[in-house]
Amino acid sequence: MNFITIQVFDNYISAHIALGRLKDEFINCYLQDEYTVTIDPLLSNAIGGIKLMVAASQAERAMEILNEVT
Repeated sequence: MNFITIQVFDNYISAHIALGRLKDEFINCYLQDEYTVTIDPLLSNAIGGIKLMVAASQAERAMEILNEVT
């Protein structure tokens, strides 16, 4: 299964909120580089932040969910 980055975060709180919203809708996703940024926030810019990875086949639906206003 191919995964693509659909959003990048500077902190783990926002990343986990987005991840939770997607998992509630049964979107196959995970956070990449979460632990590195959490342990050493100064590395965030160097590695590109915390990346929200989503299955390529579900990316369009995932974007719709994240763009919904609640």
